[in-house]
Amino acid sequence: MAGVAKSSRSILWFSEIEIGDIPLVGGKNASLGEMYSNLTKKGISIPNGFAISAHAYREFIRANQLERQIKQALKGLVITDVRALAAAGAKIRQLILSASFPEKLVEEIAQAYQKLSAARGGDHLAVAVRSSATAEDLPEASFAGQQETYLNVRGEAELLLSVKKCIASLFTNRAISYREAQGFDHLSVALSVAVQEMVRSDLGASGVMFTLDTESGFRGVVLINAAYGLGEYVVKGRVIPDQFYVFKEGLKQGKEAVISRILGTKEVKLVYGPQSGTKQKTVSGADRNRFAINNADVAQLARWGMMIEEYYQKPQDIEWAKDGQSGKLYIVQARPETVKARSSHSVIEKYELKKKGQALANGIAVGEKIGAGKVRVIEDPRDMKLFKKGEVLVTRITDPDWEPIMRIAAAIVTEQGGKTSHAAIVSREIGVPCVVGAKHARELLKTGQADTVSCAGGDTGVVYKGILPFEVKRTEIISVAKTKTQIMMNVGDPDHAFSLSFLPNDGVGLAREEFIFTNFIRIHPLALIHYKELKDKAAKKKIAAMTRGYKNKETYCVDKLAEGVARIAAAFYPHDVIIRFSDFKTNEYATLIGGRQFEPKEENPMLGWRGASRYYSKEYRDGFRLECEAMRRVRNDWGLTNVVTMVPFCRTPEEGEKAIKTMAEFGLKQGENGLRVYVMCEIPSNVVLAEEFAKIFDGFSIGSNDLTQLTLGVDRDSPFVAHVYDENNLAVKTLIRDVIRVAHAQGRKIGICGQAPSDYPEFAEFLVREGVDSISLNPDTVVATRERIAYVEKTVGKTGEKTSAPSVSLVAMVGIVAAAFIGLGAGCAGSSLAESRSATDISPALVREKLTEKMKQAQAGAEQDKQQAVANQLSTLSIATFANFTLQYPSIFTVEQWNGGVTLKHPTNGTYVSIFRQVLGHPVPDSGKQAAEAGGLKGVRYEDTSAKDGTKIFVVELSLEGGEVLEINGNSEKFNDILATIKFNKEENISSRPITHWDIRERRICAQVITYARETAGAKCLAYSTPCDVPAGAKVCDARDTK
Repeated sequence: MAGVAKSSRSILWFSEIEIGDIPLVGGKNASLGEMYSNLTKKGISIPNGFAISAHAYREFIRANQLERQIKQALKGLVITDVRALAAAGAKIRQLILSASFPEKLVEEIAQAYQKLSAARGGDHLAVAVRSSATAEDLPEASFAGQQETYLNVRGEAELLLSVKKCIASLFTNRAISYREAQGFDHLSVALSVAVQEMVRSDLGASGVMFTLDTESGFRGVVLINAAYGLGEYVVKGRVIPDQFYVFKEGLKQGKEAVISRILGTKEVKLVYGPQSGTKQKTVSGADRNRFAINNADVAQLARWGMMIEEYYQKPQDIEWAKDGQSGKLYIVQARPETVKARSSHSVIEKYELKKKGQALANGIAVGEKIGAGKVRVIEDPRDMKLFKKGEVLVTRITDPDWEPIMRIAAAIVTEQGGKTSHAAIVSREIGVPCVVGAKHARELLKTGQADTVSCAGGDTGVVYKGILPFEVKRTEIISVAKTKTQIMMNVGDPDHAFSLSFLPNDGVGLAREEFIFTNFIRIHPLALIHYKELKDKAAKKKIAAMTRGYKNKETYCVDKLAEGVARIAAAFYPHDVIIRFSDFKTNEYATLIGGRQFEPKEENPMLGWRGASRYYSKEYRDGFRLECEAMRRVRNDWGLTNVVTMVPFCRTPEEGEKAIKTMAEFGLKQGENGLRVYVMCEIPSNVVLAEEFAKIFDGFSIGSNDLTQLTLGVDRDSPFVAHVYDENNLAVKTLIRDVIRVAHAQGRKIGICGQAPSDYPEFAEFLVREGVDSISLNPDTVVATRERIAYVEKTVGKTGEKTSAPSVSLVAMVGIVAAAFIGLGAGCAGSSLAESRSATDISPALVREKLTEKMKQAQAGAEQDKQQAVANQLSTLSIATFANFTLQYPSIFTVEQWNGGVTLKHPTNGTYVSIFRQVLGHPVPDSGKQAAEAGGLKGVRYEDTSAKDGTKIFVVELSLEGGEVLEINGNSEKFNDILATIKFNKEENISSRPITHWDIRERRICAQVITYARETAGAKCLAYSTPCDVPAGAKVCDARDTK
């Protein structure tokens, strides 16, 4: 075909195709050609083939005069009319299947197929026939998954029929509906067909690979799914495949780096039919219980995936196959991943109850979310099997045995416990709203009753009767304050780690192994080691089912623990991830499957056999060996050297030495491969003997929960002394201050991972002043606390010396008061003040009173200056969706991005500024408007009064290209200041607006979009801040109405 332009050819071989040929052969074929031409030389195996071009498709349509008939069939079609859509689609597909290919095209397809077959030494080569749609004028349009694929196609006649079926699939109901919704002309979209040599994966395996995590969009891993047989069953979700995660950086280091393996059921597979086509076959039990591919295959696929991603410079969705005859791996398709790769990840959620009802119970709020569902009161753990996903769990108290149902609860309510109880800690980690310490909850809340649990109202959590409406506001993190103090996170659930990694952080300050044991392993380590000697037959049966595929049961524990830790470590690599060894109490260990045989009954487990004392004991050291093996695998085999291990509840330096020695015996040697070992500082002895502990360990992590409990002698779960439990107590803060100073004097890092910094802003400020190296927070408080700490560091610094004048005055005043107290209270000899005082002099008590009053005034002035400084701070907002601009706004404001606009709102008084593309003109005459300009765009300005609360609303309308209007309105006193900072980028970059006037007329959105309405015909159109404020029954006004 020399001399014929590529755009006029019907057949193009993969070696002739490049990525720029999408209009000619569609995205799928263009990608295959680009890879075949450029990546096979780098070692990636890609089956050869050719594309039947979009030019051939159009020739086929023209030759059979189908264009007019297709238009007629689609005329007046309403896609919401399912029957009409199905009828139109069926008619068009039949027209195509009844039509004939032009003779020249038949000849060209046959010749290409013969050439492909001959290259493989045969006549009727088995090929895959795949559709690849394209829009000539819309090369970026995505039509993935809308057309059909045919496998094991043999012979020219069958090939031509399959090609015709592919063309017909351009008019499936789903494809027609998609194009209508996207506004594409059906006949501007064309179809190309790939004819590709088949890989004998029917005798091997196949699957899909993504070069990011598909749930979170995290790009540090490769996700691979694998099942037996041809790939269609994996792609279409007909089977539950094996799943693998590969850590990219570990792979680059030459490590195996397969950090997670989950065995799928793989009950059936798709194989070749007797002559052609495919058939389903049952997978044997033995094959189901083993992985479809080995670790070497997984690593090889991941390397290829990373090479393809690097070549295209974007995340990829890739299909692969393993030939069962040759054992070779192949890439059969690759396309950009378009869902998570384009999403914005740094988002803060804010829950707001829109209506309050009858309060049934209240307690301490954990987190800031709202959940609703039917109540399930569970008195006995044996009844947990009755719990259904989405219900509200109500019980007396929880322990690790409850975590599996806590994970599926809409909300959790417990009668006992405080902010650091098990229910509170776990609910924070899994993101479920929880109310603890809710007295008589089991009596007040009834099973089957629908209730709403709100933790969005501050410290008090409330359970309301009925399902109440609430709103979730998601705010993108535009800019992040930098801090000298490291801001780390407490992360327990490996399943959430990838998502949490998008929050601004300096690593993980605490990852508890207990969460992984409870939710992923669920079996006592010693029950796995001594599986054959287990006395509990029921437990033995459960373990057998859970460890399917494991001959050596203890390997199951090592695998699951290593994989859980690795997911967290990979999510935050290369930042430090501090993994705390297991710190279950004996009663908690006993709840693990098979655990009762190995755990003693203790009167006070909180102060019993826990933490370091278990690791070196002859009764548990074998269990600790499994923990060490898991850590060694994560660090040494997978390359996650950012893992820092931590020993909890270490009572004495001698215990610390024993723990370190035991770790070394199990192959986890301090200092080897950069291994650091920290110790929890949670017992007063850790502070008293801090110098000795610093000689043994590489760092400290303050556990304020246990430290407070043991310093004050308080049971943190007891409701009778809950009022005494306080991390802000002077005794606790004195210990923390002392240990920070000792740690730094000994050259050791020290952080804190307790609850206090998340709950109490003043406690976080205290830590910064004392120079703590890191603060580890619950994820939902990271952004707010980081902003607060950045401010503290600027105004206070990490040395305790204030930098603002009012604060210096306050320090001076404290000195004056202290001096006065010394002079007046100590009776100093030779004091001239005492000698000259007459009977009418001011008394010492009055002096103290006046000085105290001055102190209060100075303190109030300092606080006012601090608030003013915060109010004057500015942040920058960049928008590139509904419009393309930047502006500056007070840092104290919240940013709420909604579908088609953005609102800047003051967090306390609710005043706002909204910016959006106007979809409904306002009934304001031109005489009431003034000329205005902002950011170089001209427009008009006017004011009105809110019919709801009487506040003044400012409105600016700016003219955009194409006649559209960008509206800026609000009632904030900062309106003009914000307006003055707006700067527009090139107008051609502005995308089309995503909302319509119906969203306003039907009150579908509640954002601050000024809306005019009148309650009766002929009445005055009144202004409302949001569409939701418009009274029921009122009609929305637009520019056609007059005031």
